[in-house]
Amino acid sequence: MNKMPLTFPVYALPLFAGALILGCTHADSMDKKDSEISSTTGDGVAATTSAGSINRQPPTATPVYKVQVVHSYPHDPQAFTQGLLYQGGVLYEGTGLEGRSSIRKVDLETGRVLKAKPIDNSIFGEGITIWKNNLIEITWKSKLGFVYDVETFSRKKSFKYGTEGWGLTHDDAHLIMSDGSSKLYFWDPETFKETGSVEVKDQGIPVSMLNELEVIKGEIYANVWQTDRIARIDPKSGEVKAWIDASGLLTPEERANTDVLNGIAYDEKGGRLFLTGKLWPKLFEVKLIKS
Repeated sequence: MNKMPLTFPVYALPLFAGALILGCTHADSMDKKDSEISSTTGDGVAATTSAGSINRQPPTATPVYKVQVVHSYPHDPQAFTQGLLYQGGVLYEGTGLEGRSSIRKVDLETGRVLKAKPIDNSIFGEGITIWKNNLIEITWKSKLGFVYDVETFSRKKSFKYGTEGWGLTHDDAHLIMSDGSSKLYFWDPETFKETGSVEVKDQGIPVSMLNELEVIKGEIYANVWQTDRIARIDPKSGEVKAWIDASGLLTPEERANTDVLNGIAYDEKGGRLFLTGKLWPKLFEVKLIKS
């Protein structure tokens, strides 16, 4: 699946009620109270009629949250954002495109790039995460990952994996990687060997094009490529517990020269959720409002 910039905007708001309909858009933190929701998804309740037939109630729709902007910050409009995270008071960002891919340390308030390291011109950079003192980056089609010192950005080593690389994050024990399919892969964070996987489904329907990832309060947040939707996923079952509709963050004028929504970061200490996109001029702190 080509992940190069799109050239025209198409907006759609998909609805999820027993089946998943994904709409395409021209686009690749959280309030603590909003994060503590319970899953209301299910297969419905079966009841036997006197004639012996089965009546099945329609499944409960997966909850959908809208985003409300708390604050906006400058963001480099030349950054083709592939991975984003917040740690130690600053943002870390991985950018893509061949010849323009880099890892960066960025000041949140000003958007100023504090440190940057370009990667090989032939490689398309993708998701990043920080494990201990290492910044780990995956790449799109090269099936090659890199480990950097988080302070100096000096490259320590590289590693290989068997699929495309899209998004990367981690929980307390694993690295978690997406490859554009409906599967999430769990890796040993020291050896980078796969230790398991889970298929992501909404109401039993696989959800593909999983891209940028972030672990927030025990859930995996996954942006669905080419949409303004973010899935909140139970990491054990793969079930989508809720959806975030992040449409409308940019004005039509701002959106005209940008690409897809793609960039999820969470300030664990401050309870702040940040969202941005590829070539976006702004990065947003948002809170979630159930719709």
